[in-house]
Amino acid sequence: MDTSDAAFPVRHITLCVDIKGHKTDIIISSYEDHFLVVATQIGSMGTILHARKEEGVSVNPTFSVNVVFGKRDEPMLVAAGRQLIEHISNSGSSKALVLSLGLRDHSMGTLKDIVSAVAEKLAEVI
Repeated sequence: MDTSDAAFPVRHITLCVDIKGHKTDIIISSYEDHFLVVATQIGSMGTILHARKEEGVSVNPTFSVNVVFGKRDEPMLVAAGRQLIEHISNSGSSKALVLSLGLRDHSMGTLKDIVSAVAEKLAEVI
């Protein structure tokens, strides 16, 4: 299911997918300087991360991902944030990312499926 409400002033996409047997709601919003991605299986925000590309003189880009609220001992959540900010950067956008992951399952497979679903839809709002 894929919807976009023209009355809402922020460009966004909502979808609901089944990931590893869990109903997963995903909302992708595009603000002027950030993307907000909410992926939830529990109906709440969960862990919130902030990811951005570091500006510098280096040829190779550097990315930073920080946990703002929530589980700080889940390296797979940080890895998902890094993959998404790299995808955003490689798509030509310089926007930062706020990522909210409210998940029942923090396995690598679940996070890969979420990153894939979000990356596929990001092109519609970049």
